[in-house]
Amino acid sequence: MADEAKAKGNAAFSAGDFNTAVKHFTDAINLSPTNHVLYSNRSAAYASLHQYDAALSDAKKTVDLKPDWSKGYSRLGAAHLGLHQYQEAVSAYKRGIEIDPNNEALKSGLADAQSAATASASRARSAQPPNLFGDAFQGPEMWAKLTADPSTRAFLQQPDFVKAMQDIQRNPSKLNEHLKDQRVMQALGVLLNVKFAHGGGDDMEVPEAETSSPPPPSQPVKEVKKPEPVPEPEPMEITEEKEKKEKKEKALKEKETGNAAYKKKDFETAIQHYTKAMEIDDEDISYITNRAAVYLEMGKYEDCIKDCDKAVERGRELRADYKMIAKALTRKGTALAKMAKCSKDYEPAIETFQKALTEHRNPDTLKKLNDAEKAKKELEQQEYFDPKMADEEREKGNEFFKQQKYPEAVKHYTESLRRNPKDPKAYSNRAACYTKLGALPEGLKDAEKCIELDPTFSKGYTRKGAVQFFMKEYDKALETYQEGLKHDPNNQELLDGVRRCVEQINKANRGDLSPEELKERQAKAMQDPEIQNILSDPVMRQVLVDFQENPKAAQEHTKNPMVMNKIQKLISAGIVQMR
Repeated sequence: MADEAKAKGNAAFSAGDFNTAVKHFTDAINLSPTNHVLYSNRSAAYASLHQYDAALSDAKKTVDLKPDWSKGYSRLGAAHLGLHQYQEAVSAYKRGIEIDPNNEALKSGLADAQSAATASASRARSAQPPNLFGDAFQGPEMWAKLTADPSTRAFLQQPDFVKAMQDIQRNPSKLNEHLKDQRVMQALGVLLNVKFAHGGGDDMEVPEAETSSPPPPSQPVKEVKKPEPVPEPEPMEITEEKEKKEKKEKALKEKETGNAAYKKKDFETAIQHYTKAMEIDDEDISYITNRAAVYLEMGKYEDCIKDCDKAVERGRELRADYKMIAKALTRKGTALAKMAKCSKDYEPAIETFQKALTEHRNPDTLKKLNDAEKAKKELEQQEYFDPKMADEEREKGNEFFKQQKYPEAVKHYTESLRRNPKDPKAYSNRAACYTKLGALPEGLKDAEKCIELDPTFSKGYTRKGAVQFFMKEYDKALETYQEGLKHDPNNQELLDGVRRCVEQINKANRGDLSPEELKERQAKAMQDPEIQNILSDPVMRQVLVDFQENPKAAQEHTKNPMVMNKIQKLISAGIVQMR
């Protein structure tokens, strides 16, 4: 993974192993070629190796990928400085300061670049040899050499040493004030590529930076080659991680403040804090989805949808948790559903909820999807509702029914019900068609819906009873006909239905059924849950045993209405026969 290779590169850089750092940063770049931080880090590693051309190339790539990142210009300035391109370095540092005016590293780099440019111009005009000690402290190369050398690297963690070196860098004549500090002497030796005797530090005199006279004869000085200027390698991941952590903490505080305002229904304040959190940290889409939630509460559905789209897009870039993507999509779907004014308006909301469910199957999202689909269906019915056209379609169905064209009749009855789903007559008529076509379950369902819509409509009971009769459920058909007679006692169809059912039940009781008919009837009865419950009841099983073996006990059972009602059901179903 890129993060793992990046971490290894940072560790190698901190240990001063710059070649290994370059290798790991290169591996990370191959895995994540658009990550500007990786190019920035490799640029610093190349600079530490004095490979300034490579450092410049990576710095330019950093700026191309992230033009608004100030540290990229810091890397660019350091690379130009290492190549003695002082004016370009000054220009790069200035561009970085325009983005981040308070960045101390950029200010320091600019000062170093300007000093180097001035010194370069002075050397070009003057034939005087440069001041050896003064030049040793010039520019960012001082810090690079001290960082790279193991003997002085630890000193950079000591504030008093850093302050002393900064004083000397600003005014080399102050070196005399720090000669008793063995750390400063060690640093001087590293900067000049010479080794001083450990005991000579107290007696050694250093010429002022302004003078160019040679050292005293008694103090021989080894002639050394002036080191190439090395740009100061800025702290990389430690600083970046620290900045990132601080930004995240600051953004989270804004989010918490926004949450508190949201709970108090102070929506405008909540929006301000969520917006500020988004500006501070653009790598957490929860700030965007939270602001979208506020817009949703305020009824600003368009703004909510824009934020949700932004959260999804940014979340994809960051490879955010799929649950966060799903939350943004669900919030968008909710806004779309609230904006819906007709059935077609629900289509984008339904599609968005479905997308959210592909990201994360959340029960809340599923419920919102079901509600949207239900609302869409209801609106479709309302938009399609037309009682006049429903009556016309029903009459067309009646004509086809009279012509015994039952499939065509069903088609028109169905259209009638789409136009007016509350018409019991259309359900009754379609139930009659289904019965004629042998589609008994569909006919039974329509007949029951007819009775549900109008419990006093006798046709519903005749349709239901007829279906049950054809299904050979005579006891149930009898109950249906009798229920219908409560509403219309003189209805001849219902009375005829009762008579037919009684005939069939009595025929079974007399044993007039053929073995095949009896077997079929019993098999059908055994599929009835009510019959199954009666036969599984221990009390009823004992009652049946008593009827066969204990006449006296059976006589007592006949006095119990509940027991006799169950016995009658078993008889009607053909399970029990009375002789």
